[in-house]
Amino acid sequence: MTQFLISNLGDGLILRRATPADADALAGFNGRIHGGADMDLTDEGVAEWTRDLLTRPHPTFKPGDFTIVEDARTGQIVSSLNLISQTWTYAGIPFGVGRIELVGTLPEYRRRGLVRAQMNVVHQWSAERGEWVQGITGIPWYYRQFGYEMTVNLGGARLGYEIHVPKLKDGESEPYRLRPAAPADLPFIANVYDTACRRDLVACARDEALWRYELSGKSARNAARQEWRVIESADGEPVGYLAHPLCLWGDQLVANVYELTPGVSWLAVTLSVIRYLWATGQAYAAEEKKPCVAFGFGLGEAHPAYTVAHDRLPRIWEPYAWYLRVPDVVGFLRHITPPLEKRLAESVAVGHCGEMMVSWYRGGVKFIFDHGRLAFEPWQPTPEAGGDAAFPDLTFLHLLFGHRALDELRFVFRDCWAHDEARVLLAALFPKHPSRLWPIN
Repeated sequence: MTQFLISNLGDGLILRRATPADADALAGFNGRIHGGADMDLTDEGVAEWTRDLLTRPHPTFKPGDFTIVEDARTGQIVSSLNLISQTWTYAGIPFGVGRIELVGTLPEYRRRGLVRAQMNVVHQWSAERGEWVQGITGIPWYYRQFGYEMTVNLGGARLGYEIHVPKLKDGESEPYRLRPAAPADLPFIANVYDTACRRDLVACARDEALWRYELSGKSARNAARQEWRVIESADGEPVGYLAHPLCLWGDQLVANVYELTPGVSWLAVTLSVIRYLWATGQAYAAEEKKPCVAFGFGLGEAHPAYTVAHDRLPRIWEPYAWYLRVPDVVGFLRHITPPLEKRLAESVAVGHCGEMMVSWYRGGVKFIFDHGRLAFEPWQPTPEAGGDAAFPDLTFLHLLFGHRALDELRFVFRDCWAHDEARVLLAALFPKHPSRLWPIN
């Protein structure tokens, strides 16, 4: 294992890369760590997800992208996490992202800096891969310690109950049906997906290999696997697609992905989809020997399905948030300059010339405006020169990723401020715009 050793952490602990030989041990570890607060339950779906990542081909991940802290005295895995590389887009501009997942440490080994040691390693890996951003979904506050801010919506759903399921009239046939997706459907699904991503400021890009992996690359019990369905009209024409888990979430079945091809009425199709979800949920309930009392759509904060089925989805799950880390904000701004210049050209500040200094108190950025062109330089605020706007800590990331508007940030953070001209420019460059990120697992 010496060729996989990363560092000796002292006190009998070593940090190393995983190998396929770790599959059973690491799957068992992650299943227990993520199974319950007292580790008295095993999450078989998480265990199988781990095993798949170590033993099955994945388009953007290899076994050595897991880090393991091992107690060399016993050979026991005591802490682990991984890095799943992927490409996201910002207003259509691709950028590399390192997604950190499956973070866990045995209770008796916590508060020893083991997660920090591993985060330092995967942050370096991500930088070496040219990834501008790192992202993680996780427990409240914890990942702020490592330079992350909760700045893009995560989750969010609308639920309905049996009384909200639309009934077909006597003699009426189902106008749309759902069938299992097949490999031949992937070009259609990919095209509809790419079109739908335009609604979101930040989206996850998927190529042909990733779509094949999504459809058939995961084991049956993998927690990240979904059932894929193509939605067809009565004459067999594909009009959209749907994805949902292979089992109930508690006592409900919730679709995680639902899109239609442009020009197809959401109002017409969604009623058929609701009936499908309710019937499928009842079938799952019979298999799992427990009730299914609700159907729903887990499609983020805003989605066309919510609009057309508003009264049928009375229960609302508010979104949580992604943790994002942007170690080089100035570089990232340079990378996404084209959509920023486009926003400027469509704003009240079209053709603006001048400079705007934005402070993060310990650092900052100079925005240079030149007849519609934008440039960015690092800038250091001083007590004498505080700039034209300021954002404490990592709060600028909320603005950058469209998560919160400037006035919302100023309401919560009294040390967030902007002079009049800066307020106009920042509002033009960074309008609030929700995103629903469906990442690569």
